[in-house]
Amino acid sequence: MVDSPDAHETFDPSALNGLAQDLKAAWEAPTVSMRARQQLLRALIEDIVADVDDTTREIVLVVHWKGGRHTELRVKKPKTGEHGAKTSDEALAIIREMAGRWSDGSIAASLNRMGIRTGQDKTWNAKRVSSIRRVNNIHGYLSADKDSPWRTMSEAAKELGVTNHVIRRLFKDGILPSKQVVDGAPYQIRTEDLQSQEVAQAINRNKRPCRTEDDQQLSMFTNT
Repeated sequence: MVDSPDAHETFDPSALNGLAQDLKAAWEAPTVSMRARQQLLRALIEDIVADVDDTTREIVLVVHWKGGRHTELRVKKPKTGEHGAKTSDEALAIIREMAGRWSDGSIAASLNRMGIRTGQDKTWNAKRVSSIRRVNNIHGYLSADKDSPWRTMSEAAKELGVTNHVIRRLFKDGILPSKQVVDGAPYQIRTEDLQSQEVAQAINRNKRPCRTEDDQQLSMFTNT
């Protein structure tokens, strides 16, 4: 319901003179103060009744005007997790791309590393990512599937029997191709690339022991 004028507030009808000729122009005019707009509303509106239509999922507002007329307004009721501040298209694209392979917590960490904020200008956490996924019908994280064409860095290292450091070296040397949704996101590696001859040769070189002293080299000291 619209607030009634304060008991101590003096209502000056002369301040509204001429506004009735063109209400839209009067309302948007830069010279009209907010106080004048409030007085205009109080002069025109008796009250506003709000209700919810569960069938259409709408909020129904009925404006009762002075003089007996009324106007019905309908506004779409937000879904759980929706709010006025919209999540950026960039954040949604990253969540869609990563959701099938990484947990909500990992996605949140990646978004924060990229400096991308939520629609309400907050940092991301698993709960906020989960809420956005549900609203946008994005499927959540599934545990690693052996038949999947993709591997994370840790999964690739485990399959090859090496450390993450070795995998990064293979990236840097251009031996093992990898993919990132955007800079800062976790790496994705194709399973077929892990099985390439180039990768196998690089790992074998890495596993070779350091060169030992030549057996033919004379010892500095002879046995006595």
